[in-house]
Amino acid sequence: MGRGRVQLKRIENKINRQVTFSKRRSGLLKKAHEISVLCDADVGLIVFSTKGKLFEYATDSWHYMGEDLDSLRLKELQSLEHQLDTSLKHIRTRKDKALQEQNNLLAKRLKEKEKESSVTRNQWEQVQSHELNSPSFGLRQPLSSLNIRNVI
Repeated sequence: MGRGRVQLKRIENKINRQVTFSKRRSGLLKKAHEISVLCDADVGLIVFSTKGKLFEYATDSWHYMGEDLDSLRLKELQSLEHQLDTSLKHIRTRKDKALQEQNNLLAKRLKEKEKESSVTRNQWEQVQSHELNSPSFGLRQPLSSLNIRNVI
């Protein structure tokens, strides 16, 4: 007994939608590979996620280059250009966000190190101050200056 047909409508739950996208994308990539191997076909597949992330598959002998776009009509070319622009914007936004996060992390680490350094410096200064103010500080004399007769 097989599964029932899935009603095709937008999945409202964001997590379930992402899981479904991931599973179906991998299934689609697998099918593209299978058809290229079984039928010796040149296959190219491009999938854009809702965030603009690009997923692609191409057989070794097939490359999607500018001259392969000659058969596309103006509207298709404009649509492809729009998708590429959107994806590029998403990629740049994600890259900028990653760089900003890395910058914030490094700034946080720097502040922590500066704080550690300040604490260590304060401790060192306290030790130095304590040694200078210690009553035994002035009693340090070389052994040659001590007179044993004065001690007895």
